[in-house]
Amino acid sequence: MAIKKMDKPNEGVKCVVSTCEYYMNGDHCTAEKIQVEPRHATDSNQTDCSTFIKKGAF
Repeated sequence: MAIKKMDKPNEGVKCVVSTCEYYMNGDHCTAEKIQVEPRHATDSNQTDCSTFIKKGAF
């Protein structure tokens, strides 16, 4: 699933994962959209951003 990388932050999404291709200084995310999984998580420790791509992997 290829997600478009925007030139500006995705407002309302905070990201602190500086090793992600979509990370922007200031703890911003530049992914056009994000996907969080799994569907049946019961707390935040069980969730992951499946949009993550290791920086430089594009």
